Amino acid sequence: MKAIITGINGQDGYYLSKLLQEQDVTVIPAGRNDIDLTDFSKVSEFVKLYQPDFIFHLAAISTTQHAALFENNMIIGTVSLYLLEAVKLFSPHTKVFISGSGLQFKNENRPIKESDPFEARDAYSVSRIQSVYAARYFRSLGIQTYVGYFFNHDSPRRSEKHMAKKISAFAQRVSQGEKTVLEIGDMSVIKEWTFAGDVVEGLWKFINQDDIFETNISSGLGYSISDWVNACFKLICKDPSAFVRESDGFKAEYRQLVSDPALIRKIGFSPKVSFEELAKIMVLER
Repeated sequence: MKAIITGINGQDGYYLSKLLQEQDVTVIPAGRNDIDLTDFSKVSEFVKLYQPDFIFHLAAISTTQHAALFENNMIIGTVSLYLLEAVKLFSPHTKVFISGSGLQFKNENRPIKESDPFEARDAYSVSRIQSVYAARYFRSLGIQTYVGYFFNHDSPRRSEKHMAKKISAFAQRVSQGEKTVLEIGDMSVIKEWTFAGDVVEGLWKFINQDDIFETNISSGLGYSISDWVNACFKLICKDPSAFVRESDGFKAEYRQLVSDPALIRKIGFSPKVSFEELAKIMVLER
């Protein structure tokens, strides 16, 4: 079997490619150095050449900032169309996975279901919503198009622009003698803290069953940023109050961003790595 992965150099691409190789699936990278995904003719040639069993479209710009409007629209939305049309024309047997996000739903501070309405609250959400409608359209044309909604998930491969990595990396430095103070916004915000390796296992389980639908691929377990700070500093035996300070004037976009994982659990997926184990993986990783 063969699989094309866009965004292979990111966190999810790394763990997915590792998992697929363990399953004896040939991984075909579709990163920026491999193919120009913004050129439909090249995408078509790529799909026609490899005739993959799977395509995983994971590429994205991880920011909600308006400045990334056009880049996100291209990488997330337009590339979804390119991949799906190429599959329709040249490789109709291919199963296609389009990644979605909990951020594209209307957030009423309760667990988010796949049936909840979308809300285009930022530039990132606009692109995500577009890609899901593209998936639904091509599904109506007979293409096996799966959509999985990701919520917050982390690993040591995250960059420090992500909160979990920023805090865990800071805790590492404190354990090595750093004495600075880290300022964080509202630490009462609740979100999921799931291990990325678990999430891609859920993705793989999802695409390997024949019912084609949309599902959250998530844990449904919410913890506050403060909980994460405490878990990380407990591992280095330090009092976080001496090193982490909540900054004033920051208003979070939401009070919580947590999923309802009932649907993905029906096909047998449940994350293995606990909140505390994830903290250990990220703080003790060198």
